Amino acid sequence: MAKDDVIVFSGVIMDKLPNTMFRVKLENGHEILATVCGKMRKARIWVNIGEHVRVEMTPYDLDKGRITFVERNRATPDQPNQ
Repeated sequence: MAKDDVIVFSGVIMDKLPNTMFRVKLENGHEILATVCGKMRKARIWVNIGEHVRVEMTPYDLDKGRITFVERNRATPDQPNQ
């Protein structure tokens, strides 16, 4: 299986764990353990509780994932985008 064969989900950070691990609740309701991908770690991008993230998972292990993108500046019903 090629490296490009991954499953991409959106989710919300529920909890911070040691060693840059996070508990993420996916859009389908499942909770997984996820770590920050290497490029985000190298660029020192912070991930906080409550932020929306994009997670890549391999079809072989659906309990672990890799955070590849943090969605910032999301519009809320109370506050429009600036």
